[in-house]
Amino acid sequence: MRGRQGPLADRLLHNMADVTIADQASPPAKPGVITLARHGEPALSRQVRLNAPEYGAWWSRYEEGGLKAGQTPPDTLIQIAREADVIIASTRRRSIETARAVVGDRAFATDPTFIEAPLPPPPWPLWLRMSPKRLGFFARFWWWFFNNHGGQETRKQAEVRAGQAADLLIELSDAGQDVLVLAHGFFNWMIADALKARGLTKLVDEGHAYWSIKRFRRA
Repeated sequence: MRGRQGPLADRLLHNMADVTIADQASPPAKPGVITLARHGEPALSRQVRLNAPEYGAWWSRYEEGGLKAGQTPPDTLIQIAREADVIIASTRRRSIETARAVVGDRAFATDPTFIEAPLPPPPWPLWLRMSPKRLGFFARFWWWFFNNHGGQETRKQAEVRAGQAADLLIELSDAGQDVLVLAHGFFNWMIADALKARGLTKLVDEGHAYWSIKRFRRA
């Protein structure tokens, strides 16, 4: 038996029809661009020579520290931020200070998903000393290839996290939003790898220098 339809029911049916027609007529949103930017230069000096345990302590200070004073973000990055619909920094101080330098007073989100992958020191003898830059390279090598995680996040766990970050960014960009992430060099590379594995096209790659960017979009 057909139910009784009054004026309110008629309006609801009419509105539903309008929505259906509008949905059919509206083209899908054009995917937005995902930009991964590395933070600016940190304040902590690299002009030291360290053994492996000392490097572990140095890295802890690096993780807690902010940016070196007197830096100016590239104009290109500032313009990307102006055009971005969503801006995300990691929860590390150097990432947050980078975001503030780039976006000024504009609000941005912070998310621990985007923090750097850990750099536990390699199991080396105490007499072996080198610069933090070189030790960082070997620490990453040992972490990546030999699973030297020191009880911190493993490579496998970081790869899962990078995939989660990529999925979040893709969800935002598929809704038509341009997304800017201001985070960390190596983990940005891991996210970039996950984006490529999910079929996105790389538009720009400026390498791994401070303030550098990588840009992606779904084809």
